[in-house]
Amino acid sequence: MAASKCTRLSSALSRQLLDSVDSVLFDCDGVIWRGDQAVPGAPEVINSLKKNGKRVFFVTNNSTKTRQMYADKLGKLGFDATADEVFGTAYCSAMYLKNECKLEGKVYLIGSNAMRQELEEVGIQPVGVGPDPISGVQIDWANVPLDKEVQAVLVGFDEHFSYMKLNRALQYLCNPDCQFVGTNTDTRLPLEGGKAVPGTGCLLRAVETAAQRQAQVVGKPSNFMFECVASQFDLDPQRCLMVGDRLDTDIMLGSNCGLKTLLTLTGVSTVAEAEANQKSECPHRQKMVPDYYVDSIADILPALQA
Repeated sequence: MAASKCTRLSSALSRQLLDSVDSVLFDCDGVIWRGDQAVPGAPEVINSLKKNGKRVFFVTNNSTKTRQMYADKLGKLGFDATADEVFGTAYCSAMYLKNECKLEGKVYLIGSNAMRQELEEVGIQPVGVGPDPISGVQIDWANVPLDKEVQAVLVGFDEHFSYMKLNRALQYLCNPDCQFVGTNTDTRLPLEGGKAVPGTGCLLRAVETAAQRQAQVVGKPSNFMFECVASQFDLDPQRCLMVGDRLDTDIMLGSNCGLKTLLTLTGVSTVAEAEANQKSECPHRQKMVPDYYVDSIADILPALQA
């Protein structure tokens, strides 16, 4: 394999790398698609990996879609994929609350309808989805009615995020026994044309600041994201490859969990950033250096077709 990290993946190295793994985990946006368009050659790569006997999984921090919604999008774009191969933070946070927190009560959800569906799917009742308009004065806000069955606050992406939702989360979290979970800490969502919008990390940070508590984060680069996949499919970390476009989430996850890592340059991060991390003496930044990089995942297609 490569003598050093952050090596451009040649055709020969591609074959060696693929021979060394049984399972490949892909981030989605910026890796296999951009917006509503597949990255050229990406469906062929995914489908060829499966034909070559590799297991493929899709691991995303996006909490606005259910597993089935992702499977539908993958199918529409030409990918051979099923819902049980998709691990988004809507699903993984539901699994975390059920299996790790052993939650038996309700959850106050700052999040999407997709998150509501995934929670209900595992038998957890969410409250709080949708707009929460403000009324009254400050003393009313501090005494806002709370559901006594709520045992956790879960924060994901919520287009209806508001002062009242922030306040309600604070009031629940004043109870030290109330669990506090966040889907991810991504602060910006990159869009086509160099545009961006605020990400879930902004909402989560606001709740953490108000509550003076730190959330347990489920999404990448948290180990739980990989453990959620590995526990269901009995994966060997040393035989897994993580493919992503972000050094701070995808590559960091791979480093944290002992996976081989591949950075694709069709998304957010650059080789220059990876090389700067490599030159740094900071242990945290060293975890954001991929083993290999490619211009696009389509670059490994010849090795699959050989």
